[in-house]
Amino acid sequence: MKEKARKLDGLRGRKVIAVCCAATPSKEEAKLAYEVGAEIAKRGAVLVCGGLGGSMEAASKGAHEHGGLTIGIIPFYEKETANPHIDIVIPTGLGHARNNIVVASADGVIGVGGSWGTLSELAIAVKMGKPVAVLKGWSVDGSSKDGKDFAVAETPEDAVEIILRMLN
Repeated sequence: MKEKARKLDGLRGRKVIAVCCAATPSKEEAKLAYEVGAEIAKRGAVLVCGGLGGSMEAASKGAHEHGGLTIGIIPFYEKETANPHIDIVIPTGLGHARNNIVVASADGVIGVGGSWGTLSELAIAVKMGKPVAVLKGWSVDGSSKDGKDFAVAETPEDAVEIILRMLN
């Protein structure tokens, strides 16, 4: 039992980064999402996302292929609707309301391109006081609650670095 507890403690200490992105991305957005996922894994963080296709699948694939842990908080009750690169599927049956859970589960949020669902997740993150970095997507002026920044990243590596720096 003690060894199992140690493994869980190791996961508890890891940063969790949400990747919020489009279900129907451009090729560039999907590529960037993949690279963000890979960078999250390389940095030892956990990726959480909406768990479906498009850029969510690309980010999950990037993390999964680089040895990372992926969590998908899906809008349906059926686990099989999650993309194949999700390690832990959390079915909610909440539709778009699951965006709150995705953001609440994360320490920081990276937005990659995206549409209205992505914008809603970024807004939720700002309201929750989570650090936000955006790559090729929405941007706003100002900072979020508690002085956390809403940063614009230039590269996938930059996006992950910004979030991890803001969390320390």
